[in-house]
Amino acid sequence: MSNASAGPGDRLVRIGVLLFALGTVATLATVTPMLIGAHALPTAVYLLSALMPLGFAVAAAGLLRSIRSRRRPVPRTL
Repeated sequence: MSNASAGPGDRLVRIGVLLFALGTVATLATVTPMLIGAHALPTAVYLLSALMPLGFAVAAAGLLRSIRSRRRPVPRTL
């Protein structure tokens, strides 16, 4: 898909998916040491896990923006 055909919320959805993926990888990285009995990772990795819900929220906002832009106007009656 080219940028010329991108809708109003498409960029937010893409950014949200990227943030969600990074948060998922960070979450898996923080859980793995607990499961195998290794030392815990630094606090920064735990903070990166917060990107998962943030990415979900950004993608949801992009979807809502896209939906709002495609709504038909309501005809005004007198």
